[in-house]
Amino acid sequence: MAPDVVLAVVTDSLEPFHTGGKEARYAGLLPRLGQHGIRVEVHTMRWWGSAQPPDVPGLRLRPLCPRWNLYTGTRRSIWQACAFAVSSLRMLTRPFDVLEADAIPFVQLFPLKLVARLRRKRFVVTWHEVWGRNYWTSYLGPLGRVAAALERMAASLPDHIVAASAGTAERLADLGVSASRITVIPNGIDLAEVDAAPVSSTVGDIVCVGRLLAHKNVAVLIEAVAQLHRLGRRVSLTVIGTGPELDRLRELVRSLRMTSYVSIVPPVEARRDLLAAMKGASVLAFPTVREGFGMVALEALACGTPVVTTDHPDNNARHLIAPGVNGFTCGTGVQELAHALARTLDQAPALSAGAAASGRDFSWDALAATLAKVVLG
Repeated sequence: MAPDVVLAVVTDSLEPFHTGGKEARYAGLLPRLGQHGIRVEVHTMRWWGSAQPPDVPGLRLRPLCPRWNLYTGTRRSIWQACAFAVSSLRMLTRPFDVLEADAIPFVQLFPLKLVARLRRKRFVVTWHEVWGRNYWTSYLGPLGRVAAALERMAASLPDHIVAASAGTAERLADLGVSASRITVIPNGIDLAEVDAAPVSSTVGDIVCVGRLLAHKNVAVLIEAVAQLHRLGRRVSLTVIGTGPELDRLRELVRSLRMTSYVSIVPPVEARRDLLAAMKGASVLAFPTVREGFGMVALEALACGTPVVTTDHPDNNARHLIAPGVNGFTCGTGVQELAHALARTLDQAPALSAGAAASGRDFSWDALAATLAKVVLG
């Protein structure tokens, strides 16, 4: 039997140390590559402190640098991004056959391209979302123009790009990336894990899951629930997550006098419990205005829970929703979201069946087979 191909994956965060869309994606895909003759080594920050790297089935973890905070306040840390990029040069001395990186926060792609060129190795990058000039300038002000230019330059570096959604692939094409250099591999789900999860009885009618960041629009969701109460609908909301917006959201709940109906609880560590929470709600609210794919939305659909998300052009989760079949999309304002939530709650039984059916179209095993073909070239 031929020896395994060694895939070196460079990423600054991964499960179980940090949770999010890209981390869940890697957790679902990377361990399955072993079935295709690919040995995966993940090079990341030293999340485990001074101890030995933990045993993660299917993966070997290797530290590139100390653990630095990913965020400064509500924004990704520019210092951490640059420091991690410099640390990525250590890949010059580490053995691998193919180099893979995720594009968040994309600064590290420049030194990694140098590594791949000097080592004469194939360079593959997973691209979750394209921000573009407008979003970068709204995020960083005048400095956003520089970031947008760097993003365009970074997109030209990989030998091949794995796009997490069709929408991301389209926006990469707008940056000048040839379609021949892009393969769309969406996020997936473990159907057996979904089927085995129980149904929670402790969540509200509406559940919202994710890191509490401004662009996730959880404040708008809370106000929409308050609006439904003013209209006589006593629905309840459970927000599962933490992040920079936590204190502001708690104060908003208090100011709206919704503490009896809106609960904000810490992230759920066990996936079984998270899936159980999704199954226990009548609708998942996902009001984000920027999302590379929408892993939370996909998991909810697989659980048979219809989804309400925004139709904002930077929200690629909207592509998962067939309005009136497995949920609804809506505008980003309070009134639009409240109306969409009410419609979904009214049609919950029929939408639940549509959600479960649509969620079955994604499987980690099939997606990992496609990724293996990309890695092996």
